[in-house]
Amino acid sequence: MFETQRQEAGYTRGSKSGEFDLESGETLYPGLSLSENQLRWGFIRKVYAILSTQILLTTLVSLLTVFYIPVNQLLRGNSTLLLILLFLPFLFLIPLLKFQQKHPHNYILLGLFTVSISSTVGVTCANTDGKVVLEALILTSAVVSSLTAYTFWASKKGKDFSFLGPVLFTSLITLILTGLMQMFFPLGPMSHAIYGALGAIIFSGYIVYDTDHLIKRFTYDEYIGASVTLYLDILNLFLSILRLLREANN
Repeated sequence: MFETQRQEAGYTRGSKSGEFDLESGETLYPGLSLSENQLRWGFIRKVYAILSTQILLTTLVSLLTVFYIPVNQLLRGNSTLLLILLFLPFLFLIPLLKFQQKHPHNYILLGLFTVSISSTVGVTCANTDGKVVLEALILTSAVVSSLTAYTFWASKKGKDFSFLGPVLFTSLITLILTGLMQMFFPLGPMSHAIYGALGAIIFSGYIVYDTDHLIKRFTYDEYIGASVTLYLDILNLFLSILRLLREANN
């Protein structure tokens, strides 16, 4: 009886604010205690706040790269700089994962990592028709929102997606090796479209897998690692869809 009253009270608070309060009796997955459920929701909110900041920063850097002519020309006409920018995120990622629990080093490294990887995304967008970029952005937003909502719903119903780990890892390694082979043995535009479609499928699976990991397995101190993981999933999904649409448009 008291549980029912608590849930009704939570629903009323959410209704007055115009939103449904996800923490008012919404258990993340079966068997989770009330205190753990509240702590977990706080952790999830923190991760998505960091993730939203990363995506916003990536959007701003990409817009700067595309529309600010001096930066655009500098990046387009300097292959050495592009090569440096390609490997620069890895130089920030290693210390970021090492110091992810040390403040403020973790946020500084996270910002540098996000800016460095955003510049390469901006170059890719600058070399693509604006209509195709917009279509890829809309599709990515729809896919991420749908898969995230589904994973939270499925987790509440007791479903587990940990079995996807080995399958996705094997598929990702195969995708990377295929991409390296295409650099030396080009297979034509159709193969690029297929490569983009397979990449979109794989990273869609990773969004489900890593969101499930966020709900159940990431520790409360791993908010930086969780946000980086989801950020890379979303970014790679966007680039895969962009590649697919670009080849289809051509």
